[in-house]
Amino acid sequence: MEELARLAGITVRTLRFYRERKLIPPPRREGRLAWYDDQHLARLNTITALLERGHTLNGIAELAEAFDHGRDVGELLGMDAPTEETPVRLTPEELADYFADDVTPENLAAAMDLGYLGIDGEEIVHISRRLLDVSSALVREGIPLAEVLRAGREVRAHTEAMADLFAGLILRHAPEEAVHRLRPLARSVVDAELSLSMDRRLNKQG
Repeated sequence: MEELARLAGITVRTLRFYRERKLIPPPRREGRLAWYDDQHLARLNTITALLERGHTLNGIAELAEAFDHGRDVGELLGMDAPTEETPVRLTPEELADYFADDVTPENLAAAMDLGYLGIDGEEIVHISRRLLDVSSALVREGIPLAEVLRAGREVRAHTEAMADLFAGLILRHAPEEAVHRLRPLARSVVDAELSLSMDRRLNKQG
Protein backbone atom coordinates (compact mmCIF):
# COMPACT_ATOMS: atom_id res chain seq x y z
CA MET A 1 0.00 0.00 0.00
CA GLU A 2 2.86 2.38 0.83
CA GLU A 3 4.44 1.80 -2.58
CA LEU A 4 1.16 2.41 -4.41
CA ALA A 5 0.58 5.63 -2.48
CA ARG A 6 4.11 6.80 -3.29
CA LEU A 7 3.70 6.09 -7.02
CA ALA A 8 0.35 7.90 -7.05
CA GLY A 9 1.75 10.90 -5.17
CA ILE A 10 -0.71 10.64 -2.29
CA THR A 11 -0.53 9.68 1.37
CA VAL A 12 -1.35 6.22 2.69
CA ARG A 13 -4.15 7.83 4.69
CA THR A 14 -5.66 9.24 1.49
CA LEU A 15 -5.35 5.86 -0.20
CA ARG A 16 -7.18 4.19 2.68
CA PHE A 17 -9.88 6.85 2.46
CA TYR A 18 -10.31 6.23 -1.28
CA ARG A 19 -10.56 2.50 -0.65
CA GLU A 20 -13.18 3.00 2.09
CA ARG A 21 -15.19 5.20 -0.31
CA LYS A 22 -14.88 2.43 -2.94
CA LEU A 23 -13.21 4.82 -5.35
CA ILE A 24 -10.74 2.07 -6.23
CA PRO A 25 -11.44 -1.65 -6.66
CA PRO A 26 -10.36 -3.96 -3.82
CA PRO A 27 -6.87 -5.47 -4.02
CA ARG A 28 -6.23 -9.07 -4.98
CA ARG A 29 -5.69 -11.06 -1.81
CA GLU A 30 -3.44 -14.03 -1.16
CA GLY A 31 -3.91 -15.04 2.44
CA ARG A 32 -3.18 -11.96 4.52
CA LEU A 33 -1.38 -10.20 1.67
CA ALA A 34 -3.12 -7.54 -0.47
CA TRP A 35 -1.76 -6.96 -3.97
CA TYR A 36 -2.29 -3.74 -5.92
CA ASP A 37 -1.48 -3.48 -9.61
CA ASP A 38 -1.25 -1.01 -12.49
CA GLN A 39 -5.05 -0.83 -12.71
CA HIS A 40 -5.20 0.58 -9.17
CA LEU A 41 -2.49 3.12 -9.99
CA ALA A 42 -4.34 4.16 -13.15
CA ARG A 43 -7.55 4.66 -11.14
CA LEU A 44 -5.70 6.79 -8.56
CA ASN A 45 -4.21 8.92 -11.33
CA THR A 46 -7.70 9.32 -12.79
CA ILE A 47 -9.08 10.44 -9.41
CA THR A 48 -6.30 13.04 -9.09
CA ALA A 49 -6.91 14.32 -12.63
CA LEU A 50 -10.68 14.60 -12.10
CA LEU A 51 -10.19 16.41 -8.79
CA GLU A 52 -7.91 18.88 -10.56
CA ARG A 53 -10.70 19.43 -13.12
CA GLY A 54 -13.12 20.40 -10.35
CA HIS A 55 -15.02 17.14 -9.86
CA THR A 56 -16.08 16.30 -6.30
CA LEU A 57 -15.30 13.02 -4.56
CA ASN A 58 -19.01 12.17 -4.51
CA GLY A 59 -19.20 12.76 -8.25
CA ILE A 60 -16.05 10.73 -8.85
CA ALA A 61 -17.47 7.87 -6.76
CA GLU A 62 -20.60 7.83 -8.94
CA LEU A 63 -18.50 7.90 -12.11
CA ALA A 64 -16.30 5.08 -10.78
CA GLU A 65 -19.39 2.96 -10.16
CA ALA A 66 -20.60 3.70 -13.70
CA PHE A 67 -17.20 2.68 -15.11
CA ASP A 68 -17.08 -0.50 -13.03
CA HIS A 69 -20.55 -1.59 -14.16
CA GLY A 70 -20.42 -0.27 -17.71
CA ARG A 71 -20.71 -2.22 -20.93
CA ASP A 72 -17.54 -4.17 -21.67
CA VAL A 73 -15.70 -3.06 -24.81
CA GLY A 74 -15.84 -6.62 -26.15
CA GLU A 75 -19.62 -6.43 -26.03
CA LEU A 76 -19.53 -2.98 -27.64
CA LEU A 77 -17.28 -3.89 -30.57
CA GLY A 78 -17.85 -7.67 -30.75
CA MET A 79 -19.98 -8.85 -33.62
CA ASP A 80 -21.16 -5.35 -34.51
CA ALA A 81 -17.74 -3.79 -35.07
CA PRO A 82 -18.14 -0.72 -37.29
CA THR A 83 -16.80 -1.02 -40.82
CA GLU A 84 -16.59 2.70 -41.60
CA GLU A 85 -16.24 4.31 -38.17
CA THR A 86 -13.05 4.64 -36.13
CA PRO A 87 -13.33 3.77 -32.42
CA VAL A 88 -11.52 6.10 -30.01
CA ARG A 89 -9.82 5.11 -26.75
CA LEU A 90 -10.05 7.68 -23.95
CA THR A 91 -9.08 7.95 -20.32
CA PRO A 92 -11.86 9.20 -18.02
CA GLU A 93 -10.07 12.53 -17.70
CA GLU A 94 -9.85 12.87 -21.50
CA LEU A 95 -13.58 12.23 -21.69
CA ALA A 96 -14.04 14.97 -19.08
CA ASP A 97 -12.00 17.31 -21.30
CA TYR A 98 -14.47 16.67 -24.13
CA PHE A 99 -17.65 17.20 -22.12
CA ALA A 100 -16.62 18.88 -18.82
CA ASP A 101 -19.47 18.95 -16.29
CA ASP A 102 -21.73 16.96 -18.61
CA VAL A 103 -19.77 13.80 -17.76
CA THR A 104 -22.31 12.50 -15.25
CA PRO A 105 -23.33 8.95 -14.30
CA GLU A 106 -26.69 9.51 -16.01
CA ASN A 107 -25.10 10.61 -19.29
CA LEU A 108 -22.54 7.80 -19.13
CA ALA A 109 -25.32 5.27 -18.64
CA ALA A 110 -27.28 6.74 -21.57
CA ALA A 111 -24.21 6.68 -23.84
CA MET A 112 -23.45 3.08 -22.87
CA ASP A 113 -27.06 2.08 -23.44
CA LEU A 114 -26.90 3.61 -26.93
CA GLY A 115 -23.74 1.65 -27.63
CA TYR A 116 -21.58 4.77 -27.95
CA LEU A 117 -19.29 3.87 -25.03
CA GLY A 118 -17.67 0.71 -23.70
CA ILE A 119 -15.24 0.07 -20.84
CA ASP A 120 -11.83 -1.57 -21.25
CA GLY A 121 -10.10 -1.65 -17.87
CA GLU A 122 -9.41 1.98 -16.99
CA GLU A 123 -10.04 3.15 -20.55
CA ILE A 124 -13.25 4.18 -22.27
CA VAL A 125 -13.86 3.30 -25.91
CA HIS A 126 -16.14 5.48 -28.03
CA ILE A 127 -17.56 3.62 -31.01
CA SER A 128 -17.07 6.48 -33.50
CA ARG A 129 -14.59 9.34 -33.83
CA ARG A 130 -17.12 11.26 -35.94
CA LEU A 131 -19.91 10.94 -33.38
CA LEU A 132 -17.55 11.90 -30.56
CA ASP A 133 -16.39 15.03 -32.40
CA VAL A 134 -19.93 16.06 -33.38
CA SER A 135 -21.29 15.47 -29.87
CA SER A 136 -18.55 17.52 -28.24
CA ALA A 137 -19.00 20.31 -30.82
CA LEU A 138 -22.73 20.50 -30.02
CA VAL A 139 -21.99 20.62 -26.28
CA ARG A 140 -19.49 23.45 -26.86
CA GLU A 141 -22.31 25.33 -28.62
CA GLY A 142 -24.32 25.15 -25.41
CA ILE A 143 -26.52 22.11 -26.06
CA PRO A 144 -26.62 19.83 -22.98
CA LEU A 145 -25.12 16.40 -23.54
CA ALA A 146 -28.31 14.79 -22.22
CA GLU A 147 -30.25 16.46 -25.06
CA VAL A 148 -27.62 15.40 -27.61
CA LEU A 149 -27.96 11.79 -26.43
CA ARG A 150 -31.76 11.95 -26.56
CA ALA A 151 -31.54 13.25 -30.11
CA GLY A 152 -29.07 10.47 -30.90
CA ARG A 153 -31.57 7.88 -29.72
CA GLU A 154 -34.26 9.34 -32.00
CA VAL A 155 -31.85 9.52 -34.94
CA ARG A 156 -30.92 5.87 -34.31
CA ALA A 157 -34.56 4.82 -34.67
CA HIS A 158 -34.87 6.65 -38.00
CA THR A 159 -31.55 5.43 -39.39
CA GLU A 160 -32.37 1.82 -38.47
CA ALA A 161 -35.59 2.17 -40.48
CA MET A 162 -33.70 3.72 -43.42
CA ALA A 163 -31.08 0.96 -43.32
CA ASP A 164 -33.86 -1.64 -43.48
CA LEU A 165 -35.46 0.23 -46.38
CA PHE A 166 -32.29 0.44 -48.49
CA ALA A 167 -31.09 -3.07 -47.67
CA GLY A 168 -34.51 -4.45 -48.60
CA LEU A 169 -34.58 -2.42 -51.82
CA ILE A 170 -31.16 -3.65 -52.90
CA LEU A 171 -31.80 -7.27 -51.93
CA ARG A 172 -35.02 -7.34 -53.94
CA HIS A 173 -33.24 -6.26 -57.12
CA ALA A 174 -29.55 -7.18 -56.76
CA PRO A 175 -27.39 -9.98 -55.33
CA GLU A 176 -26.68 -9.90 -51.59
CA GLU A 177 -23.04 -8.91 -52.04
CA ALA A 178 -24.21 -5.69 -53.72
CA VAL A 179 -25.41 -4.33 -50.37
CA HIS A 180 -21.85 -3.42 -49.34
CA ARG A 181 -20.93 -2.08 -52.78
CA LEU A 182 -24.03 0.13 -53.01
CA ARG A 183 -23.88 1.29 -49.39
CA PRO A 184 -22.27 4.67 -50.28
CA LEU A 185 -25.22 5.42 -52.59
CA ALA A 186 -27.69 4.91 -49.75
CA ARG A 187 -25.62 7.19 -47.52
CA SER A 188 -25.57 9.88 -50.21
CA VAL A 189 -29.35 9.76 -50.56
CA VAL A 190 -29.80 10.19 -46.79
CA ASP A 191 -27.27 13.04 -46.68
CA ALA A 192 -28.94 14.86 -49.59
CA GLU A 193 -32.45 14.41 -48.20
CA LEU A 194 -31.38 15.65 -44.77
CA SER A 195 -29.76 18.70 -46.37
CA LEU A 196 -32.94 19.48 -48.30
CA SER A 197 -35.07 18.98 -45.19
CA MET A 198 -32.86 21.38 -43.24
CA ASP A 199 -33.25 23.93 -46.05
CA ARG A 200 -37.04 23.63 -45.89
CA ARG A 201 -37.05 23.94 -42.11
CA LEU A 202 -34.79 27.02 -42.13
CA ASN A 203 -36.83 28.64 -44.91
CA LYS A 204 -39.99 28.23 -42.83
CA GLN A 205 -38.33 29.95 -39.89
CA GLY A 206 -37.08 32.76 -42.13
